[in-house]
Amino acid sequence: MTEKGNRILKWGILALLLSYVAVMAVWANHEARVHVCTGIEVKVDGGLPSDSVTRQGVLDELRDYPGQIVGRQLQQVNPTEIERYLASRNTFESVNCVLSPRGKLVVRVVPMIPVMRVFFGDNSYYINKDGKHIETNAEFFSDVPVVTGRFNRSFAPRDVLPLVKFATTDPMLSELTSMIVAEDRDNLIIVPRIRGHVVNFGDTTRLDEKKRALVMFYRQVMPYKGWQEYDTISVKFRGQVVATRRDKSRLNHAEEYHEDYDLEEATLPDAGEATPATAPAKAPADGAAADVPDSAANKTTPNKVNKSNGPQNAG
Repeated sequence: MTEKGNRILKWGILALLLSYVAVMAVWANHEARVHVCTGIEVKVDGGLPSDSVTRQGVLDELRDYPGQIVGRQLQQVNPTEIERYLASRNTFESVNCVLSPRGKLVVRVVPMIPVMRVFFGDNSYYINKDGKHIETNAEFFSDVPVVTGRFNRSFAPRDVLPLVKFATTDPMLSELTSMIVAEDRDNLIIVPRIRGHVVNFGDTTRLDEKKRALVMFYRQVMPYKGWQEYDTISVKFRGQVVATRRDKSRLNHAEEYHEDYDLEEATLPDAGEATPATAPAKAPADGAAADVPDSAANKTTPNKVNKSNGPQNAG
């Protein structure tokens, strides 16, 4: 074949290719116009037990999307806009939307995992492990610890997270805890499922030590005194358990008593050894804090708790 013939062949092939591209573009445009979104498929990453709830929650959220999705022409469905809409709901860690070859909108989400529910005044919301707010939509309800408190700019709900995490991961406290009342950062109060008293954990430091002291008090004192004797048990002080009586008429202080509590005394074993008592503890004497020996070498146990700074009745 001559050189001229080769050039003609090449130009012919190029013309055919350009014609094919043009025809395919017209066909694709036509198909996009006649093909519509046939449905929404939600995929939840994480494999959580609540995946079905989250999946239904995404579908419910998209019902309020300001624009038709299912039944709309594919070229008019904007996955990026749908991503932004779902991300603005403060319910998901991440959202990814794509259109599948079968004409479905595929939504892949990583949900935020709530770790506690906050009640603050008339407000209620969930927060995750990082302190991010999660809307309290019924579709995303989760059975997590409830925290109420007097929060402000210097004391936020996320400041209670160390105690919430400790209470939910410790087998004994997870069974014990009904809710947490955060009066301030130094008075975090656990409300047990056992009715009759509350437990003041103080701040979020020394949580293991405070839990051991509480266990000792439950094992050594409560069986002797009874579960209805006290309205508040405080483990906030290092080396001490301070209990306040429910019956204030039994106070035996000579001076006029302005605070609505009294202090009980009981000598307990080292809080580091969580073993049941073999015999009832000696009856506590009125008017003093309960000493719990600290196993640390350099303990700083206060000799006396000032009444004006003692735990308040939170029951």
